[in-house]
Amino acid sequence: MIALTVIIPAHNPHPERLARTLRGLLAQTLDPASWQLLLVDNGSSPALSAADLAAHAPSGFRLVREDRLGLSHARRRGFLEAAGDFFVLVDDDNVLDQSYLARVIEHFTTHPRLGMIGGPCRPEFERAPEPWTQEFFPLLALRDLGPQPLRAGLRSPGSTRDSYPECAPIGAGMALRRTAAQAWLDRADPAALTDRRGQDLSSSGDNDIVVCALRAGWEAGYFPDLAVTHLIPAARLSPSYLARLNHGIQKSWHALLLRHGLSDWPAIPGWSVPLRQTKAWFTYRAWASPAARIRWQGACGQFEGRVTLPT
Repeated sequence: MIALTVIIPAHNPHPERLARTLRGLLAQTLDPASWQLLLVDNGSSPALSAADLAAHAPSGFRLVREDRLGLSHARRRGFLEAAGDFFVLVDDDNVLDQSYLARVIEHFTTHPRLGMIGGPCRPEFERAPEPWTQEFFPLLALRDLGPQPLRAGLRSPGSTRDSYPECAPIGAGMALRRTAAQAWLDRADPAALTDRRGQDLSSSGDNDIVVCALRAGWEAGYFPDLAVTHLIPAARLSPSYLARLNHGIQKSWHALLLRHGLSDWPAIPGWSVPLRQTKAWFTYRAWASPAARIRWQGACGQFEGRVTLPT
């Protein structure tokens, strides 16, 4: 019986980083007969070859193709193809702790109200980062919420409004129950998805999955023993990349909050965006340093994400 399915979406992946990801799965302590690996080729050119990947991947892995470009489309295809009752989302530059899959099953078995869980995501840098870049590490999906398990729903005890829980899992290593993933499959609008598409650095597809599951009554959890290593090439620490990344993340994040009624900021008319961005240029002194320009790009993305939704 397949209990768990690992889903790796990949679009033109870096061969060595993908090989590291696959070798990390090959080293898992969970009985190989109880889980499967699905690698979703999301429009790679040239197409990925199962024969080329077999040397690093667990035996019996499946390679499926999803030509609709976008991380959420690839994840959707993985959910629909998966055989397990639990899903684990792994990016093509992630290395899971050796006991990750076994602990996912343990946590879900122990905590029946949890629909999605994750843990710390720590970096392995190709080149030592400059000190000023540390401010922007969260943009690279790096986080550590500490040594204690955490759990939360859409509304905190004593609160009068819904909010996105801090302990909700990020996309790297996110584990879900099939029923929690189904809540997203049933509710998500493919036309409205704002997630990675090729070179587009928009994001928040994983947040969309979380919100849909929370709306269905599930809770989110953080466990410090679910550790992921994120392999980060030097190019992702360049000022130009971080500026594009901050813009894309802030735009899609605020659009997602607005769409789900979770935003602390009001919607704004589209005509006001250029004026707000110009004012922010001076507020953030965007000319002063790479960090200032990256912050300004984040503000520009936030304004674009808050544009009044069409009725």
